[in-house]
Amino acid sequence: MSYILQVDFPYSGPWGQPMVAAMEGLARSIAEEPGLVWKIWTENEATGEAGGIYMFKDIPSAEAYLTMHTARLKDFGISHVNGKIFAVNEALTKIDRGPV
Repeated sequence: MSYILQVDFPYSGPWGQPMVAAMEGLARSIAEEPGLVWKIWTENEATGEAGGIYMFKDIPSAEAYLTMHTARLKDFGISHVNGKIFAVNEALTKIDRGPV
């Protein structure tokens, strides 16, 4: 069984390629997190939101990451962080070509 962590928060930029330049070190750090399988970075300049969809191998890893990441974002001045953890139904996800 694998687990998805969905995170979003208010964000004022940078967006696109400037975001890549600003966040590459953070992305490399996230890649080393225990239990992480992958992350999809999300951004919506029109609504002023960013975040990510993460796949973790187990719930404790997802919970630990969410706790740490929420604290890190608060240190960056982001006061409202939405985070939810879901179990992945792998059989149905495979039918729809999900990366499991």
